[in-house]
Amino acid sequence: MKNIRSSIIFLVLIALISSGCLTYEKKEYHFKLSGENSGTLTIKYINIMSIMDDTLNVSEDDFDELVSEYLNGNIIENSFPGALNIKKKLFEENGVLCGEISMDFNNLEDVKIYRYLGKGPYMLNTSNFDDYEVFESSNGEFGGEIMPVIFWHENFTLFDFITTNTKPDQSCVSMMNHYKSWSEAAK
Repeated sequence: MKNIRSSIIFLVLIALISSGCLTYEKKEYHFKLSGENSGTLTIKYINIMSIMDDTLNVSEDDFDELVSEYLNGNIIENSFPGALNIKKKLFEENGVLCGEISMDFNNLEDVKIYRYLGKGPYMLNTSNFDDYEVFESSNGEFGGEIMPVIFWHENFTLFDFITTNTKPDQSCVSMMNHYKSWSEAAK
């Protein structure tokens, strides 16, 4: 019994030690309506990074998670279950690792946009953001802390907004070397 308990504790410690944290500096959202309730959403992640676990660099594990769970996995599909034609890619831009997701939608609610009774302004509740994602700017109007909703005029067909997440510091590790090795191996 003591060996089993020791083994379980050891496995939990290994899991905690090897767990890193994927993050990004900014995220850009672009919605383009092609019909009354349909269109395309593109989300661009700028400067995807790994946060060190205390002083341990876990960026290789984080990059593996990025590829297996996000790029090749179904985390995005689970976040947008009604979306169609989801495309995902990683790429280098301005010396940092970026990611892009694009998807089609036939219903505004599939991409978290709302209109009361199907008319009036388009609305997006920013409390649906990731935990540390903070509103930065938009081509719509932001209601602020008291009303954390972005409003776009009913005549708009392009909705854009940018959020920030993690400002790079000494605890952040670039994933560019891992990306370059991975993309070279894929050739």
